[in-house]
Amino acid sequence: MASPVNHLQMASAGTDPSDVELIRRARDGDREAFAEIYRRYQHVVFRFARTMSGSASIAEDATQETFVAVMRDLERYEPQRSGLSTYLYGIVRNVTRDRLRKDRRFVNFDADAGPEPAVNDDPGAAMARAQQLARLRRAIAALPSRYREVVILCELHGVSYVDAAAIIKAPVGTVRSRLHRARKMIAEQIQSGRATSIIGAAARCLA
Repeated sequence: MASPVNHLQMASAGTDPSDVELIRRARDGDREAFAEIYRRYQHVVFRFARTMSGSASIAEDATQETFVAVMRDLERYEPQRSGLSTYLYGIVRNVTRDRLRKDRRFVNFDADAGPEPAVNDDPGAAMARAQQLARLRRAIAALPSRYREVVILCELHGVSYVDAAAIIKAPVGTVRSRLHRARKMIAEQIQSGRATSIIGAAARCLA
């Protein structure tokens, strides 16, 4: 009896399978295809949930719940309407917001440590950078969720305004106005008018 064909192993010899192809295979019962979707997007989903909630434990639960929902409702995803990452952001956004409402608690962003400074970093510069990141974490944590989510999506994760609008189910103009307001609120929190540049400089560290 012939062994089953492993499409992902075949694809590794050439180009990786597209998200649409992986979804199609997962719908046909290919478990390895779904495992590849998880490997491809688990970190992105976790990062969003962690930054949105400020809690690694909530992020872990939200990530698991997100992929369980995707696996359960594979037929609901319509590739012609949005990319898979946009679809996943929409699910994890709802899951995280539900968890925060139910738990009635918020873990301060300072509890979620960032990366260690490089060995060759100047101690003074590393200290200043750590303090800047701590101020930015506190400022993002203090934002109402509707502003926090657009900062995380657009500034930290580089999601386009159009995709962010699809994720939060609001017009593009709403995304722009909330992001503008969020930048002002962050600037007030950290007592600096350079909110955009500060967010950009710290984006990779916070994500």
